[in-house]
Amino acid sequence: MSTPSDTPFDIAVAGAGIFGLSIAHRAIKQGLRTLVLEAAHVGAGSSGGLLGALMPHMPARWNPKKEFQFQALLCLQDHIRQLEADTGLSCGYARCGRILPLTTQDKLDHHLERAEESKLRWQPDKTGFTYEVEPAGSRSDWLDAAAAPYGIVYETLAARTSPREYLAALAAFVRRHGCLAETAGVTGFDEASGTVFLANGETIKAKTLVLAGGFSTFDLIRRFTGERIGRGEKGQALLLDGKGLEDRPAIYCDGLYVVPHGNGTVAIGSTSDRDFEDATPSPARTAELVERASRFCPQLHGREILSEWAGIRPRCNKRDPLVGCLPGQRSLYAATGGYKISFGIAHLVADCLVSEIEGVDARQKLPQTFVPEHHFGLNRLDSDGF
Repeated sequence: MSTPSDTPFDIAVAGAGIFGLSIAHRAIKQGLRTLVLEAAHVGAGSSGGLLGALMPHMPARWNPKKEFQFQALLCLQDHIRQLEADTGLSCGYARCGRILPLTTQDKLDHHLERAEESKLRWQPDKTGFTYEVEPAGSRSDWLDAAAAPYGIVYETLAARTSPREYLAALAAFVRRHGCLAETAGVTGFDEASGTVFLANGETIKAKTLVLAGGFSTFDLIRRFTGERIGRGEKGQALLLDGKGLEDRPAIYCDGLYVVPHGNGTVAIGSTSDRDFEDATPSPARTAELVERASRFCPQLHGREILSEWAGIRPRCNKRDPLVGCLPGQRSLYAATGGYKISFGIAHLVADCLVSEIEGVDARQKLPQTFVPEHHFGLNRLDSDGF
């Protein structure tokens, strides 16, 4: 590939998924000369999915990870609106809310307690976001009442976005204000000379390299550190025709999300398979998703399947994402392992990582369970430790 000049980039990012593009976006905003290197194409990995569910953690057993995600979801709307203004592109974002069915008395009692705790954690008087238990039969025009014999939880913090539209907007911003090269896989990095090695034999000069290529990043991390700290898990989702359902809330039921989108589609997903042979959609799994979702959401019966997706998500063995400078390195960083929450936290992860690179304080402190020390060395958990 060719670059605009021989001047080294301030930061090169390996991976054009949601973490990689968000980091590049933030770096450009900070005035850094930025390059994104993608082995295939934008959204080629798990970020190119269909679901787009931006769901908060339960307001129970509060910890720094939950606080980080809560703050990320609070400021995501403003972040996306600014990105849309900068690019003229829609990200398909909306606060849609979420329904959770209550199927036993124990679950009802549990969520009544969570509703009380949400008043402390979510501060509805300040934020406007509520977490409330509603009686059996509530919202049964969308969620079948038989699926929620003890009532439902309805919370208003949950949102949705179109993953592919969000990525397209970020990529457009990076192309306009930085550099983005597709079919340019990273194979190595020499810190002493600031040389990034590409799969095609070419090299690029960069002061800092960030590995953000999804589950394949774990292979690169092992090459540099000698430790494997994560793996991939296959997920699958699909889009149905959803005309007339655009303003309905998301539903989480029977281990599945049903997420209506503003473009007249409904996304259903997403599965998690630790063992898999490839990253292609399984017809049997698609049929299963439609059948299970239609059982608790009758309005989905008979709707046309518009698109199917499958991909491999990055999952750290310690479950929480890895964000920061790799052990024994000075200018080699990683950001991966977001698994199912990547789209909701990527903008705040990007702020934390770019702030670390620049040696300044981030807007929100990164949870200690995200930092490299939590994942490597004596703290490392092998995959068999799950």
